Amino acid sequence: MTEAITAYDPAVDAPAHHHPVYDYDSGPPVNRGKFAIWLFLATEVMFFTGLIGAYLVIRMGTPAWPHPGERLAVDLTAFNTFVLIWSSFCMVKGVEGAQQRDRGKLLKWLGLTVFFGAFFVSVQVFEYFQLLHHGSVPNLDLFWSTFYVMTGFHGTHVAVGVLWLFLLWLGSLRGEMDERRAMRIELAGLYWHFVDLVWVLLFTIVYLM
Repeated sequence: MTEAITAYDPAVDAPAHHHPVYDYDSGPPVNRGKFAIWLFLATEVMFFTGLIGAYLVIRMGTPAWPHPGERLAVDLTAFNTFVLIWSSFCMVKGVEGAQQRDRGKLLKWLGLTVFFGAFFVSVQVFEYFQLLHHGSVPNLDLFWSTFYVMTGFHGTHVAVGVLWLFLLWLGSLRGEMDERRAMRIELAGLYWHFVDLVWVLLFTIVYLM
């Protein structure tokens, strides 16, 4: 008697101890873009914390530290600070426009953010030219060394932010409004709010104290 030959069926003939395979997501529990930008901002917090900490140590350890009002244009910089704070409000409205898929609102408020950010950088460059013209060079003393380092690094961050926002504005002018574009603008907004907050802190420490 010949036995029938049957094909092997894994669903029927699999051993009883077979374990199911689960598809685990090893990514972060938040949007990857937001996770990346928050991680980047955390490193920036450490950078500026070290910068400000070094400035305070140098200042406290220097017996005769000049009063900022005698060397710096505090009124002009206070106005410039207001401009940067206002740009942060414009950024909030721009993000709202992106989330609402309102191209007109986005272009208006994001464009104003770029304009005010560029204005801030221009005023800072003008201040540098005036100071250098009057001989206030970085290697003159510790005051000017720390001033140019702290405001220079921050100004570079603002310039990068202005370029980033301008490219997003151009992309929004040409491309479609979708969820990915809205997320890109929201991430840029987080960076912009960070540089604004850092400047308020730097202005208080460097120009007012």
